[in-house]
Amino acid sequence: MRAIIPVAGAGIRLRPHTYTQPKPLIPVAGKPILAFIVDQLIDAGVRDFVFVIGYLGERIRQYLEETYPDVRKAFVTQNDRLGSAHALWVAGDYLKDAGEVLIVFGDTIIDLDIPAFLAEPTSCLAVRKVRDPREVGVAEVDDNGFAVRLIEKPDIPKSNLALVGMYKVRQADALLEAVTLLVEGGSRTHGEFQLTDALMRMIEAGEPFRTVEVRNWFDCGKKEILLETNAIMLKRQGTPPETIKGLEQSIVIPPVYIGQNCVISHSIIGPHVSVGNDVRIARTMVSDSIIGHYASLDGVVLHQSIIGNDATLQGPRQSLNIGDNTEIDFR
Repeated sequence: MRAIIPVAGAGIRLRPHTYTQPKPLIPVAGKPILAFIVDQLIDAGVRDFVFVIGYLGERIRQYLEETYPDVRKAFVTQNDRLGSAHALWVAGDYLKDAGEVLIVFGDTIIDLDIPAFLAEPTSCLAVRKVRDPREVGVAEVDDNGFAVRLIEKPDIPKSNLALVGMYKVRQADALLEAVTLLVEGGSRTHGEFQLTDALMRMIEAGEPFRTVEVRNWFDCGKKEILLETNAIMLKRQGTPPETIKGLEQSIVIPPVYIGQNCVISHSIIGPHVSVGNDVRIARTMVSDSIIGHYASLDGVVLHQSIIGNDATLQGPRQSLNIGDNTEIDFR
């Protein structure tokens, strides 16, 4: 099974962090978003990967080559970010004669029995019920769970089953033909060439797509969801005692992740905090946050925050002489 993972997006909704770091490499619970995806697929037996890179793509390539040296992988560059179908069109040489392929978006963490998903006898779409389907691709299904219509960001949705970014396609040649027709024919939806439209062409041509509902879907494209995902993943993996190092007169409230070579003094860390490598923290309280590598925090109180790599944050210092019956609020 060949997995094709588009990771060319600019991550606009996570700026300013994505000005200098590709979104798939933003850390969650101690490792990049992309690592969760690749590890899941490797555990399911996938060994052949194609990554469609673009924005800051060399950083993604370097990370993957260093972290997964024994995994077979290829890289294709999408210079113009014209949509998910365009990304697959760019990777067309790896679709041709590939048989079955698995397509996974590189900024989404999914809870799914992937071996069972891959073992389905038909093509499959991973889906999840959402409150507002107007901002996502949507699947309308029949009584047997097969997709009868796919539509990208419908104005008036007839279904709340969102396409969550994982697709198994049994006929890769047919998929290549569908994305080629879209791109070369200039058929765009919302300004881009959508994979949703290409798959709809395949359904109209008679290819059955079964929908499989995922247990959880973490689309890490927004700060709030990224922090929520960080908290959930930290709870799942716990806080092994051997990871808590470099503390001086400090308190850790699990679950947390603390990277290597950190120095933390006179601080309270947690809950739900991920701290990168080589971080310096002093006289600080931080909860529900992600702190990047080589960051330095001194005298601050942080909650629901993302601090980038090499960032320095120093809090204000006051000298106060406060009389009786006084109330001061520094918020």
